[in-house]
Amino acid sequence: MAHETLRVEIADGIARITLNRPDRLNAFNQQMSLALIEAVQQIEAQHDVRVAVLSGAGRGFCAGQDLSDPHVAPDKGDANLGYVLDTFYIPVVTAIAASRIPYIAAVNGVAAGAGASLALACDLVVATESASFIQPFAAIGLLPDAGGTHFLPRAVGTAQALGMALTGEKAPWKSVPDADFVQAVTALAVQLAARPPLALAATKRAIRSSCTRTLAENLAYERNAQHALGLTLDYAEGVRAFSEKRPPRFVGR
Repeated sequence: MAHETLRVEIADGIARITLNRPDRLNAFNQQMSLALIEAVQQIEAQHDVRVAVLSGAGRGFCAGQDLSDPHVAPDKGDANLGYVLDTFYIPVVTAIAASRIPYIAAVNGVAAGAGASLALACDLVVATESASFIQPFAAIGLLPDAGGTHFLPRAVGTAQALGMALTGEKAPWKSVPDADFVQAVTALAVQLAARPPLALAATKRAIRSSCTRTLAENLAYERNAQHALGLTLDYAEGVRAFSEKRPPRFVGR
């Protein structure tokens, strides 16, 4: 199996899937998303395959959704993020979770957004010391998706999951010197106050309630919430600010 954006090699019962857009830190575009769905489905049908290894080419695992892809661009009209999740992400996450074979995520660098969710959807994760798992959704007015609200709290606990999702940091909870305590609390409060309030509220609701739902229910919950957030002014502002490399100015609608 060979695709421009994906490499698949099968030998000795091992399927090796490599996300292959290294110039974009293996960020997902439509072509790579569809190729990954096809690869997972074809591997599942090959009964001589006993295990699958999912990795990324170059210096990163996967930077998540490529925001330059037209189907997620808010300036092309109303971005239908519910459709994007239904079409490109929910099928592959569901297939990996339900697969008869174990999936190993080989994380060699950054795993961000949907890339982090994809890694956590695998059964086992092996990461380099330089690897990082980041949930940057709130920075563009969204909540974690592709199973992020399901897998993340189960992997690191609810408090750590909320910290990562609300701040976008790798490990937001840390001890600080007594003399810096007030300053650190204030800095965190200021950081969250500048973030999109609709996205933070949706993120908090999704993560705090995720343990009461199945994977299928959480994926549907994310789809519906993300669809609504994708129609907000804050999402358009977040993507615009990201592309213009400037701080966003969120308005809460």
